[in-house]
Amino acid sequence: VGAVAPSPPDGAAPTPRQRRDFRRFMASHVCNELGGSITYVALPLTAVLTLNASAWQAGALAAAESAAFLLLGLPAGAWVDRMRRRDVMIAADLARAVLLTAVPVAWLLDAGSMTLLYAVALLLGCARLFGDVADQSYLPSLVGRSSLIEGNSRLETVRSGTELAGPGAAGFLVQLLGPVGTLAGQAVTSLASAALLGRIEAREERPAPRPSGHGGLLPEIKEGLHHVLRHRVLRVIALSTASVNLFLSGIFALETLFLTRTVGLPPAAVGWLLATAALGSVLAALVTQRLSRWLGAARLTWLSLLVAMPFGLLLPLAGPGWRTGLFVLGALVQSAGVTTYNICQVAYRQTVCPPHLLGRMTATMRFLVWGVLPVSGLLAGALGELVGVRDALWILTAGLTATPLILLCSPLRRMRAFDGAGVR
Repeated sequence: VGAVAPSPPDGAAPTPRQRRDFRRFMASHVCNELGGSITYVALPLTAVLTLNASAWQAGALAAAESAAFLLLGLPAGAWVDRMRRRDVMIAADLARAVLLTAVPVAWLLDAGSMTLLYAVALLLGCARLFGDVADQSYLPSLVGRSSLIEGNSRLETVRSGTELAGPGAAGFLVQLLGPVGTLAGQAVTSLASAALLGRIEAREERPAPRPSGHGGLLPEIKEGLHHVLRHRVLRVIALSTASVNLFLSGIFALETLFLTRTVGLPPAAVGWLLATAALGSVLAALVTQRLSRWLGAARLTWLSLLVAMPFGLLLPLAGPGWRTGLFVLGALVQSAGVTTYNICQVAYRQTVCPPHLLGRMTATMRFLVWGVLPVSGLLAGALGELVGVRDALWILTAGLTATPLILLCSPLRRMRAFDGAGVR
């Protein structure tokens, strides 16, 4: 069974076992995030190239993948707080492996359809929901609360690095193996992630059973909601992040269609262009810790969006030839700003939340900020059908540019660091 993994005391150096465990945790992230980045490109390419999906169907596919955050976001946190979080992450990896294997099997049986892709996208979203909630709740036990900026920065570097390599690799693999064959290969990365998590030496203590008469699932969900909604900083972060996700996810839903059909690029070129956004994330993750010490984490939270989001207006200007560079620049700077923002706000959330509420707080934030994603996918699809893909991108990037105004009208504008951690 192993020992219970104690959280490192604030300011204390991690033990050799804790360092090994964190390296394995990061390695599982490499496998998981690389597979997710390739799947992110290969799944819509399967719909566009194999089934000739329309803009509306591409948007509906993106909505299906994120629907779990709206449908199951709140109870997921309460369920995760009742279980060992590492076990939840392993189960999510195994579920992804099964789902990604199901697509090529269906194509071999001549049973491929948009309905199947919708179902697989929905269930992949469920696995991602539970895996992400458990993931963010598990990190403080590995690195300690005083090292959360550093820990989140390293994980963000891994995520961004795999996003940099993933789309380019996806474009190459799609041309080599086809989109369906590419999805089959990603089952291996999910299995590798599960194996690495299984090698973490420390074991979590099973959460204490809920006392009889505590009221069941609903009071636990309410406790997580109240923690977020009654906290003046968390409320603002939730609203701002939801707004960013609403417009940014709509852009993501249309960019593959835009680059293949409007700009006229082949799949390999699309993959490499999408990878440029991850380069901005990698650079941002490497410097965010230093920037937070120089500017202050609270100030950096809103400043990162204010500076970076207007660059998104370059995306719809992209075209053949040198104009593809406009897409590269816009996506790179926009991605860097979002990454810096996410590192700061996630570390803050993990710091101010009591350990027994981490799963519910994370799930509540996921529900509030990612629950808009199905709406975003449907909105993007509808705009693409009504006004065309390029004009839809103009509308979405303009909305994204306006999102920093939420933070500028909040208490964060007068804060340098997150000193008022418990202020409500």
